[in-house]
Amino acid sequence: MSTSSSEPLFKRLLSHSLFWPLVTLALILVVNASLNQGFWVLQWRDGHLYGSLIDILNRSAPLMLVALGMTLVIATRGIDISVGAVVAISASVAALMIGGTLVINNGVPTHVSRFPMPLAIVCALLVALFCGLWNGVLVAKIGLQPIIATLILMVAGRGIAQLATGGQIVTVYYAPYFYIGNGFLWGLPFALFIAGGTFLAVHLLVTRTALGLFIQAIGINPAAARLAGVRERLITVCVYAFCGLTAGIAGLIISSNVKSADGNNAGNLMELDAILAVTLGGTLLSGGRFNLAGTMVGALIIQTLTSTIYSIGVPPEINLVVKAVVVFVVMLLQSADFRRTVHGWVVRPAATGGAV
Repeated sequence: MSTSSSEPLFKRLLSHSLFWPLVTLALILVVNASLNQGFWVLQWRDGHLYGSLIDILNRSAPLMLVALGMTLVIATRGIDISVGAVVAISASVAALMIGGTLVINNGVPTHVSRFPMPLAIVCALLVALFCGLWNGVLVAKIGLQPIIATLILMVAGRGIAQLATGGQIVTVYYAPYFYIGNGFLWGLPFALFIAGGTFLAVHLLVTRTALGLFIQAIGINPAAARLAGVRERLITVCVYAFCGLTAGIAGLIISSNVKSADGNNAGNLMELDAILAVTLGGTLLSGGRFNLAGTMVGALIIQTLTSTIYSIGVPPEINLVVKAVVVFVVMLLQSADFRRTVHGWVVRPAATGGAV
């Protein structure tokens, strides 16, 4: 009785979209802990939590944000390979506007922002939003293929960031700006609250309104969705704009964390990590089905894997190879066709009494 009742539960767990991503994350954490004796250790100092787990959460926040925007884009049968360039543009705009001029105030040297920090943040996010709108218009209005439309900004955007910074690393000296990427709130990294708040807002928007259904309908069949009255082009433009906005927020976090902006390297290859995180989370690259919670787990997998590789002393150039292998294995485990094939290999010899 108990066996028959537990079997359907186990099957439901196996078929759950988050099962394999969570198993993968748990395995990577176990491997990391076996290689680093103090991996699970958390310390409370100066009102903040410190430890390897906190570092992983803090460093994964920018990727979580970019991957959230990428999830909605992919759900509409699109792709955005320009998010890394948008990260660089946003970081460059913020760093150039804030800077940090050294002044002497009553004998005390202090750094003053060139422009008010809220204005600099708003301008950086507006530029990122415009980049996303540009991609959306090219895809939805002009009719370009998503990979071609975003490839244009991927190339041009990186050049724009380097032109804005003069090809140099722009250093930020204004201390309040550092709180975005290095500050703590209630003992946890402030960047994690930004990523979590964005996830919560998007989750409520796609589950409590018809937007999630519309996005799925567009991803499954854009023409049918348009005939059904869904404003397919407007939603597609908005989705790309949101993707640009999340990349812009990630750019602020990254530049705040390193206290500078590098138009050449900021956000480099981040689009690949975002796509990996989305696919690891169970979102279909063919559009339609998407999983925001899975995307967050996928981003944690990518960052934890990266931290593990660096902690065990593996050369950085092997990082991408290891990521590719992990993604390949997880994708096979998530594939229903692959599981049915493996099940057929196991069941067939048993049914024939082991005969070949």
